[in-house]
Amino acid sequence: MGVHPGEVRLIAQPAAPLTPNLQLLQQKIGIHFRDPSLLLEAVTHSSFANESPHLSPRDNERLEYLGDAVLQLITAEYLYKHHPGATEGELTQTRSAMVNTNTLALLAEQLDMGAYLYLGKGIAKGGGRSLKSLLANMFEAVLGAVFLDAGYDAAYHYYLNRYRQLPSPAQDENFKGRLQQVAQERFGETPFYDSEGARVGTKREYTSVVFAGAEPLGTGHGATKQEAEQEAARAALESLVGSSSATAGVKPVKVARPRSPRAPRAPRAPRLLPPPELAPEPPPEPAPEPAAEPAPPAPRRSRQFGEPLE
Repeated sequence: MGVHPGEVRLIAQPAAPLTPNLQLLQQKIGIHFRDPSLLLEAVTHSSFANESPHLSPRDNERLEYLGDAVLQLITAEYLYKHHPGATEGELTQTRSAMVNTNTLALLAEQLDMGAYLYLGKGIAKGGGRSLKSLLANMFEAVLGAVFLDAGYDAAYHYYLNRYRQLPSPAQDENFKGRLQQVAQERFGETPFYDSEGARVGTKREYTSVVFAGAEPLGTGHGATKQEAEQEAARAALESLVGSSSATAGVKPVKVARPRSPRAPRAPRAPRLLPPPELAPEPPPEPAPEPAAEPAPPAPRRSRQFGEPLE
């Protein structure tokens, strides 16, 4: 159902019929909104709501908040049912890759959502329609609108049908997934994040502090809550394991891809062995010299006169 009975009056707002542009987006999404104001709110950035409140007075930040929570439930249920052998840490890491800013921006680009985003003049001129953070936020806001208007099942299939069409899951630093593993190994605790948003000038900035138990581990800032939490997790990892190890355990989600057939190998030429070296013949032994004949004994001489004795 999406809402509790009796709450429709609090959520639905009187709205004019959708413009032709939003009617086209509605067709791409595949859901006919019973409350068109939800879709208008989902595509309205705060910059446009501030400049043109008479056209769209409510920005999409509340729907983005709701869509983020619904997305966490959708991915958690999907992974729990389809990966029965995965550990809690593996499920958390995979879910992080399914809901990160890069993945959601790709899903928004499938529907060309940037063309339908209501932006203020300055952000529009600065290329805001192609910013990943704005596209990811818009996708979550539309998911929240689908949940309110058509219910959980419609939101479930709205997300997963498009996620399955991605050629491969988008990779992300996934500092949050890595910190989850480190915190459970070291402290036996699951990290949690305290995030708050504040408007700085014309922009909104989020600050997030990550805890494991009572002690803060790191603080991060970002244009979105997700970015702030990732930065907080990165800072915590640097203090716990060092900057070089912070990304060492990050593993992208593996996707099975068909292998292209290998070209047959050419047969190897027979390996010729070098001829065995012949041992050099030993030089001929010299002929033994003939034994010398003994010399005849010298004649005996007289000791006194030196004459030979007969």
